[in-house]
Amino acid sequence: MLSYRHSFHAGNFADVLKHLVQTLIIDSLKQKPKPFVYHDTHSAAGRYDLRDEKSEKTGEYKDGIAKIWQQDDIPDVLHDYIEVIKELNPNGELTYYPGSPLVAKMLMGNHNRLELTELHPTDIELLKQEFQGDRKVRIQQIDGYKGIKAMLPPPQRRALVLIDPPYELKTEHNDAIKGIVEAHKRFSTGIYALWYPVVSRNQVNRFCEKFSQQGIRKILRIELCVKQDTNEFGMTGTGMIIVNPPWKLEQQMKEVLPWLTKHLAQDDSAHFKVEWLVEE
Repeated sequence: MLSYRHSFHAGNFADVLKHLVQTLIIDSLKQKPKPFVYHDTHSAAGRYDLRDEKSEKTGEYKDGIAKIWQQDDIPDVLHDYIEVIKELNPNGELTYYPGSPLVAKMLMGNHNRLELTELHPTDIELLKQEFQGDRKVRIQQIDGYKGIKAMLPPPQRRALVLIDPPYELKTEHNDAIKGIVEAHKRFSTGIYALWYPVVSRNQVNRFCEKFSQQGIRKILRIELCVKQDTNEFGMTGTGMIIVNPPWKLEQQMKEVLPWLTKHLAQDDSAHFKVEWLVEE
């Protein structure tokens, strides 16, 4: 299935959490002068026009980035992420939102490589247009997990691998775990960041429990729920599972999530958690 298009969801509260975590990990990697690789397994398009009919149809960005990017009391932890958004929208009107590959490129500069994989025929063409002529970016139309096998370990020996599946298929939770386990065997010191939606709380609990039983150490879970869990259709929260997180990430997220929860809450049940699925 290739029906999922992220353009319907660009800039929503899940993107806010995902791209904030991505930004903080990249900032941490940049603290050392040694080069590193950014690998995106489900890259989608490079950027999104929020005036597009797909974005306007759902309006999800209005309950996400639109609520926070011009606040007066933005925490320091959010600074680099918000600056990316402002750089794309210099006139002060929220028109464009970056995909994960563009977030990475804007933060990493010209000294580090991007490895991008995407299967959707429309999105990969948009991705190629976005990075046309950039020799530090390689784009391939292959399955993301096969891309991990082919490209890890990287020569640089430092990498962030972002895994952002659409979860269209019933197997994708297990596929994500299997993909990270296999990648970790090839490259155990890499940073792996996996996004997941909160739709069914029971499913999320089973997923996290299974992940914790794979024999991998140092697994941090970060979750933001903007409304009460429900058994009905629809995403009520979003989460990130990070293998080998930077040492400051846990505290950074504990500092910023109360602020994000306050501004992104859709009912009084909004909450967050930062916990270790597996410690060292």
